[in-house]
Amino acid sequence: MEKFSDIDAWVFDLDNTLYPAQHNLFAQVDKRMTAFIQDALSVSREEAYRLQKDYLRDYGTTLAGLMNRHNMAPDAFLDFVHDIDVSVLAPDTALRDMIDALPGRKFIFTNGTQDHATRVATRLGIGDLFHDIFDIVSANYVPKPNAQIYPAMLAQFGIEAQRSAFFEDMARNLPPARALGMTTVLLRDADTPDYGGPVGDEHIDHHAPDVKDILARILEHLGRASG
Repeated sequence: MEKFSDIDAWVFDLDNTLYPAQHNLFAQVDKRMTAFIQDALSVSREEAYRLQKDYLRDYGTTLAGLMNRHNMAPDAFLDFVHDIDVSVLAPDTALRDMIDALPGRKFIFTNGTQDHATRVATRLGIGDLFHDIFDIVSANYVPKPNAQIYPAMLAQFGIEAQRSAFFEDMARNLPPARALGMTTVLLRDADTPDYGGPVGDEHIDHHAPDVKDILARILEHLGRASG
């Protein structure tokens, strides 16, 4: 916990990080990805789903695979797959109090779009707490875990890596952050599979089942009460 004493920039992934994976919000996105690929490539639902997951594994995001293998323009895909119902989420006052109590600036770093991130964060009641959002468009459609976009994110926001922490639910997205000197936190409970695959513990500074668990411990260490 000692490393958190020097943190003044708090960087959060969005989906399945700022809200529990059990809400299954991303399942809506997942289904819409399959439907989009099925229609765009004129393939069966089964083939569309296979391509979707193969591209996620091989390129970091399904979109990156579609752009690389099929020269697909990104905007229509992003608009379609993020047109989801976020009403399954509710304002989270405990999370708001915890994020608000963190010293320094807060950011969202997502492979989704800024509009999607804004809708989700607003629904959770925390949208106004974030200084800025680095989304897939900001990254020129290059997704995490591609190492080149992490320095770009830090530079855009004027973040010093050694004074920042990154919270993420996919382990494979943490090594590039750790290599730059960011303090890394993997948010994953024992019952939730990591579709990105495991990474070595040397890339992960802290483990927690969810974001509120680790934030409570950080704030206790810092002597800062939430609420």
